Amino acid sequence: MTRVLVTGAGGMLGRDLLAELRAQPDVTVTAATRSDLDITDATAVATAVAGHDVVINTASWTDVDAAEHHEAVATAVNGTGVAHLARACAATGARLVQISTDYVFPGAARTPYAEDAPPAPINAYGRSKLVGEHAVVRLLPDAGYVVRTAWLYGAYGSNFVATVLSLAEQREHLDVVDDQQGQPTWSHALAGQLVRLVGAALSGRAAPGVYHGTASGRTTWYGLARSVFALHGLDPDRVRPITSDRSPRSAPRPAYSVLGHGRWAAAGLPPLPDWHTTLAAAFASAAPPAPWKVA
Repeated sequence: MTRVLVTGAGGMLGRDLLAELRAQPDVTVTAATRSDLDITDATAVATAVAGHDVVINTASWTDVDAAEHHEAVATAVNGTGVAHLARACAATGARLVQISTDYVFPGAARTPYAEDAPPAPINAYGRSKLVGEHAVVRLLPDAGYVVRTAWLYGAYGSNFVATVLSLAEQREHLDVVDDQQGQPTWSHALAGQLVRLVGAALSGRAAPGVYHGTASGRTTWYGLARSVFALHGLDPDRVRPITSDRSPRSAPRPAYSVLGHGRWAAAGLPPLPDWHTTLAAAFASAAPPAPWKVA
């Protein structure tokens, strides 16, 4: 029996991950929400990790713009908290899967970032997550897994897809940024990939280190919004393209957040499917309270 602890279990990815894990035979799951476990508390973390074979950390400070003004607080969660988890796993022999972000890269590339491309974050959120990555690699060289994801959407919590559909009910037209490229990733699909990675890790097929957990292909926020409109039966021409300077944010965003998926093959696993495929699957399969479904 494999004992798995999921931290941040009340979030969008955490909730999908719990469902995937509970469907697996010979797996017992402990769900730790933010109210259950403060990962910045080293003593509480050590107690929570004890008795588990695998820890999957989905707990994170995710407010990118607020991190720009509260970097120390964001780093306490995304960096120091991850270090606490890594030390606890090292002490007990557990494996750690840490969820990270495309924002560790500067966004100046023209081709997909490989897993070993040098990070150079351009905002506080990216810097805070990179601290966490370094902690995993340093403290768990033989049992630490970093999975970078991006442009995550799903049935739970706030995300771009939910926001687009909400605004579609309020406005005739939506102006959406068309000069940032990335890979929209369905949290349900990522949860399944994480479960497969854990299985490959436990069987010795997946080496520790960095993996990129994003959908294949690429688009812009504008392209994603048009696809969301079309799948919801709305006129995609209601979405209009704008440049980033017309939608200023506190934290700068990478212009190019496309990640490569080269390491999955060595673990015997395919990367996630194309973003079009998974977006269509999300709309076809999700039930309320998913934002694209009517109760």
